Amino acid sequence: MLQNWRIIIMRTLFVRLPLVIFLAACSYGRFNNQSLPQNTITPGEFAGRRQHILENMSPGEVALFHSAPTVNRNDDVDFPYRQDSDFYYLTGWEEPDAILILQKQKKSGKTNTVLFVKPRNPHMEIWTGIRQGPEGAMTLEGIDTAYANDAFEDMRGSFLYSASKLILSDGGDKAFRTNLDEWLADAGNYAPATIQRAGTVTAPLRLIKSDAEIALLQQAIDITGASLVDAWGKLKNLDYEWQLAAEVEYGFKKRGAQRLGFSSIVGSGKNSTILHYETNRDLLDKSGLVVMDVGAEYNYYSADVTRTVPVDGKFSPEQKAIYELVLAANEAAIDAVQPGVNWREPHNTALRVITEGLVELGLLEGEVDTLITQNKYRKFFM
Repeated sequence: MLQNWRIIIMRTLFVRLPLVIFLAACSYGRFNNQSLPQNTITPGEFAGRRQHILENMSPGEVALFHSAPTVNRNDDVDFPYRQDSDFYYLTGWEEPDAILILQKQKKSGKTNTVLFVKPRNPHMEIWTGIRQGPEGAMTLEGIDTAYANDAFEDMRGSFLYSASKLILSDGGDKAFRTNLDEWLADAGNYAPATIQRAGTVTAPLRLIKSDAEIALLQQAIDITGASLVDAWGKLKNLDYEWQLAAEVEYGFKKRGAQRLGFSSIVGSGKNSTILHYETNRDLLDKSGLVVMDVGAEYNYYSADVTRTVPVDGKFSPEQKAIYELVLAANEAAIDAVQPGVNWREPHNTALRVITEGLVELGLLEGEVDTLITQNKYRKFFM
């Protein structure tokens, strides 16, 4: 019996509360709205983000941000391209092989914003789509100069020689980073005096969301919620996890999401206890629960929602008891989210509610504080 309870709890409790608290608090009222607004970030907001970094740089410092690399799937087929999040955050540019330079000159303190991008290529554009080229880059607000990316190697010395600091993001492009490291080594005493990870600069900015960003997050959440609700209505007629995943992901696409925020997790029966189960190929357990950890990504902003439902549409008494305990923990955690509260506090609040509930259900024995200190809850709750 204890093993049975453990499986039910693990199925139900996998909600990643620290991340989902915000999502669960958002309105469900618009989930059936098929005509969602087309929210976006304005060119002025992208420019303002770059300007904020420049204003906080000292004279002589340079920031370099590289785009995400293309990733080959097999032979001549690449995986669908997604821009590096920091690069997109500062530029709105979605093409690969691009470099953003933010420079504050040592003597004058004058700032310079430069983009290196792939040049136009009519032949390749027949195959892979229209490129904007340097001409398109120059239409972006706040860009001082744009060049074809093949000019970077000849020009990088003019930005990097004798810089007091290089704030660097390679965008995950290992080939670019290797080439740059070799150049910096050859530059010797002319190389930047220090190198700082760009994430230390962008992360504080990205922690505070603008109204436009909040709208994009809400849109991603609304798309995700509506798609889940639609899929639940079809659950009784589905046989496999992959069919349920397909219904959810179809909902994302038809509501305008460009991609998944992450690989969908749809686990039934024993699979629901695997935290990052992504196979999604087994039969649905008709008498059990199914965990769905999914999220639509809309304009680079992703939802992340975990929900647990009975496959046959009706909770057993055991399932209902655990579900209601998790719901109480979720609501308590949401209430604990307040300005100035440590980010761990909502999780700790949920943890206490869960532990108290497990004691009341007879699944744990002892004093609550001791059980928490000794991590006795962990076989039920992560």
